[in-house]
Parts: sequence; structure tokens; C-alpha cells
Amino acid sequence: MRDGHRVSARFEELDWRVTPLGELVLRRRWDPVVGRDVHEIKLNDDFLMSSLFTVAEVELARFALAELAPTPLDVVVGGLGLGYTAQAVLENPAVRRVVVVDALGEVIEWHERGLIPAGAELTADPRCRLVHGDFFAMLRSGAGFDPAVEPMVPERLWHAIVVDIDHSPRHLLHPGHADLYLPAGLRRLGARLHPGGVFALWSNDPPDAEFTSALAQTFEEARAEIVRFDNPLQQREATATVYLAKTAPAQ
Repeated sequence: MRDGHRVSARFEELDWRVTPLGELVLRRRWDPVVGRDVHEIKLNDDFLMSSLFTVAEVELARFALAELAPTPLDVVVGGLGLGYTAQAVLENPAVRRVVVVDALGEVIEWHERGLIPAGAELTADPRCRLVHGDFFAMLRSGAGFDPAVEPMVPERLWHAIVVDIDHSPRHLLHPGHADLYLPAGLRRLGARLHPGGVFALWSNDPPDAEFTSALAQTFEEARAEIVRFDNPLQQREATATVYLAKTAPAQ
């Protein structure tokens, strides 16, 4: 069904859209294994996000901000999804401004309409702006991540840029994302950070030595952290990777 009505006692399709990237679906289902509602976003046959698995998305934000001094922080989050990374950024009292960029305006609309639980908090927090745009194209153009503000401040730098869009540096949602993970793309990203600023990246794959090496060649510091969490569906431990890289400190 495509009308947002409950189709069973355990499943409800909240919205369905055709986008330039394919069919986008937001659904809510009761999961008897964990005993609660689970929200999921699917793009075609790909699961983009599930509220069953949020540990790594939260740790992505916490790892990034733990690298920074507790001074007023400006943060970009690439990828909105179900909002867990942005929420975790906003939990840090040092954060004064967060711009969350997502290529799918439908996902932003779902948050604004309250169809996604995190939406009420994100849209009510005056520190947070949800921006519809292509993170990769914005980085490539140098025009900035907040078009409503940055034309007036073209050289704006950020303390952290936190990205959770592709499945990993090798498994991309779109081929046009590939240049971010190459040295030239990493240098462009590093140029948007303050001295001592942090780039953090979520990956669903194990640590990739080649990508970690590319980070180390571009940034002053680089490492990969493994995040472990429970997978109740498969009754086993699962892992994800958070890559962390820092620019050189101010002299």
C-alpha cells in the first residue's frame, strides 16, 4: 500500500516516494525480538537506516567531538537518516551550531512532519539547521554547506565534519561520491576544517588499510576505530568502523 495506512498489526508504511535515486520508503514495524517499534528507511532494495542499529551512528558523533576542546563548536553532519548522529552531536553542550546536509528532501520533510521520532528534537533546537543538498557537490564546489548563510561567509571553517552517507569508502550509494575518498577529495574536506579540526566517517565495513593510509597522507593524524554492538536479529555481535582524522593544530 502507498497511502500510509497500517497494513497489519505489526507493519505500517509511513510514506513512499519516487526520487532521482529510486524508490524511497519510510516504514515502522513492531519487532517482537526487541519488543518495540522499529523505524526503517529503504532506498530501492537497500536499507539506508534502521533504528535497530544506532550504536555506531551515535559513536561516530561522540568519537569526533571527543577529539576537540570544549570550546564553542560548529559542526557539519553529512547525512540525516533517522537523525541519531545529529542528535548525538547536539547532546554535547559545547556545540553551538550544526548544519545537517541531506540529498533527499523527503527525509528532511519526514523529520519536519514528525514521522521520524528524532525530528521533533532536531527541528526544535535553534542550533540545528536541516539543509537539502548534495554534500559531495557542496564540498566539490567550495560554495559552503549552508547556502542561506555561507554566501555571506565564503571562507567559513568548521570544527568537525561528520559523514554517514555511503556504506563504506568502497561501497557507495552513487558513483559521484567516489572523489571524496581520494586524496584530492580528502584535501578539499580538510581545507574546510579549522586547525585541529576533525573529519569523522562511518563505514559498515571492517577497517580499510588503504583508506586509512590515504587519510594519514592528507591529515596530521588518522586512525580507524571498531565499534561493536549487538545484532538481536542474528543473535551475534556486529561491528562497524569509524574513521577519524585531524588537521594540523594552529602554530
